[in-house]
Amino acid sequence: MKTVTVVGASLSGVYAARELRAQGFDGRLVIVGEEPHRPYDRPPLSKDFLTGKADEEQLALTDAEETAELDAEWLLGVRARGLDARGRTVLLGDGRTVSTDGVVIATGASARRLPGDALTGVHTLRTLDDARALRDELADGPRRVVVIGGGFIGAETASSCTALGHDVTVVEAAPLPLVPQLGPDMAAVCATLHRRGGAALVTGTGVARLHGGAGAGGATGAMRVTGVGGVTGVGGVTGVELSDGRLLPADTVIVGIGATPNTGWLAGSTLGLHDGVLCDDGCATGLPQVVAVGDVARVGGRRVEHWTSATEQPRVAVRNLLAGRTVEPVRSVPYFWSDQYGARIQFAGRRNDGDAVRITEGALAEDVPAEGGFLAVYERDGRTTAVLSVDRPRPFMRARRALMRTASEVEPAVP
Repeated sequence: MKTVTVVGASLSGVYAARELRAQGFDGRLVIVGEEPHRPYDRPPLSKDFLTGKADEEQLALTDAEETAELDAEWLLGVRARGLDARGRTVLLGDGRTVSTDGVVIATGASARRLPGDALTGVHTLRTLDDARALRDELADGPRRVVVIGGGFIGAETASSCTALGHDVTVVEAAPLPLVPQLGPDMAAVCATLHRRGGAALVTGTGVARLHGGAGAGGATGAMRVTGVGGVTGVGGVTGVELSDGRLLPADTVIVGIGATPNTGWLAGSTLGLHDGVLCDDGCATGLPQVVAVGDVARVGGRRVEHWTSATEQPRVAVRNLLAGRTVEPVRSVPYFWSDQYGARIQFAGRRNDGDAVRITEGALAEDVPAEGGFLAVYERDGRTTAVLSVDRPRPFMRARRALMRTASEVEPAVP
């Protein structure tokens, strides 16, 4: 294998490039990135970067020394537009092609947007440019901020906006935020964090439309959202109309309704695509010498959008790529963390509906964590399936390691 192309200058793309060199690949290494920026860490965008505690330099995933050691050819500011598997070629949006022997697909995911004409003041938060635009707007003075979606990005962004002194309302269509991830009992704790942190929380109702105006004395319009359906709009956002008829005044709206994997460029490539690139348990796709990692990869039937998955999968993927077949599966326990309103939430494992939840350290009183936080375990048939911590990092890490040992014992190696 003389040339390997990593498509996606993302977290998982950088880790794949590191693994290629660490595992002995000394050929031509090409890294293609749609954004013009060098690879950067995304989790701080909704937290320290938004609040001004971190600058762009602190987001960088590589420094000059490591960049030199990788000895890669960086093609930034250009998107991939196709993969010619028969010709072993990556097609680029500017007309160039990259002939390659192996491909690592690491194109990540893009924030879902409300369809239709854009209103100024409506943001998503996925990229550095998104975060720059939102940070600049929030610096203009006190604003009425409505966050649509109570997931991790929405909750963290709401927390940051509250810390900056803005009037914040979070709208979540489900009865509680983060129910799919945490279950109803522990999701109630997150709802309490919003309210205790100073943000209003509206649950159990969706968004009907966004209202907009062209400015003082100008024409007004509405951005209609049917589910997340057809819309029209003019000018800047002025309000969010809920499906129950209520109208929330808004100067800034942040849309945090999930992300979709960036697979459009692979249409026609014969790769299996279904909410991501279909891979076996070792990140290998249906095409020889093509693997996928990170948010774009559906590994063994699961697509997991977490930082740890993006950093753990590349080692296995690269090993299998260089071996020419799957010699090792990904053995990982899903893990994520979230910083909200001064609390550190950590979760590991796979929660299933019907799992029992038990507090093993600390306490809860009316969904409010006691001082020092708490540790909870999820159990089914006498076995721990997941663990959750609020401000109990050390006990959590012990519990997480126990889960990882269990996973390694029950998942046999691929021969």
